[in-house]
Amino acid sequence: MSRLAITLGDPAGIGPEIILKAAAQMRGHADIELVVVAPPVCLAQAAQSMGGAMAEAWGGGPAARGFAIDEIAAPAAPIRIGEVSAEAGAVAYASIARAVELVLQGRADAIVTAPISKEALNLAGHPFSGHTELLAHLTGGEGPVMMLAHGPMRVSHLSTHIALNEVTARLTPARLRRVVDLTCDALMRMGIAQPRIAIAALNPHAGEGGMLGREDLDVTRPLVEEFIAQGRDVEGPVPGDTVFVKLRAGRYDAVVAMYHDQGHIPVKLLGFQVNPATGLWDSLSGVNITLGLPVFRTSVDHGTAFDIAGRNIASEQSLIEAINYAHALVGTGRPALRTVDA
Repeated sequence: MSRLAITLGDPAGIGPEIILKAAAQMRGHADIELVVVAPPVCLAQAAQSMGGAMAEAWGGGPAARGFAIDEIAAPAAPIRIGEVSAEAGAVAYASIARAVELVLQGRADAIVTAPISKEALNLAGHPFSGHTELLAHLTGGEGPVMMLAHGPMRVSHLSTHIALNEVTARLTPARLRRVVDLTCDALMRMGIAQPRIAIAALNPHAGEGGMLGREDLDVTRPLVEEFIAQGRDVEGPVPGDTVFVKLRAGRYDAVVAMYHDQGHIPVKLLGFQVNPATGLWDSLSGVNITLGLPVFRTSVDHGTAFDIAGRNIASEQSLIEAINYAHALVGTGRPALRTVDA
């Protein structure tokens, strides 16, 4: 049995809606217990706006709606759906902070987060660039690692929310070793006994023998040789323009990307299903996983979607996948793996 703390996300976005939809689909799942950390008023507002079966389920209590509530304070002022506000940012922060408490106290096994607005978070006085950095602050963890997953497409990131011209300095043997170790641990928790991991090259053509940069030769290649000597299945540096094709073909179980867009673009390209008639995406698939902290956290791989919030059209698919990934990660009963970052 996994007890998962679900954060509300930004209450002005699609978070409340997709939580209600996902819980309804997973209602009765014997191995997963959902606890939504939220002001009840925010969830009630979403349920009433959706009407029909959803409003009826809300009135039926935890068994009918598929989750319990860990109540936090209501917003200081009414939340206007679809609008950025400090009040919404404060609620989003409080939900995350409380979910961290639940896991650290042993009252939940992992955290699943709905999307937040970084702008609203900052307006509320919490200057973090995203969930990953905020969770590191709240847990006292260092050097968290982001993994994106869409089906068999699993991509961990050496760096995330930093400027591109800072990535080279981030590529150190210690950091790269940490990312590979955490990726391997996560894959084993997912049931892959002998993980196959590829490390993407930083430079075009893996540096072209040093003509286009020496980082792949001087940092990545020696570390890969070290892993191979240990009997681990690690390959690299593999040029970035082919490594994800090989991942999709099943050559690897995961790829370590060097920077944010190198890893995010291929996963999102496959995970966002676009309607050719309208030019809009019909569904979103993909999960954001935070590794290397005292808590496990998974999340939807999309934003608050303020433009469609409150219209009952947001897809809950990514949240359901995030719940299932969280359940898989904690199913072994082992604590989260932490390694020293340098």
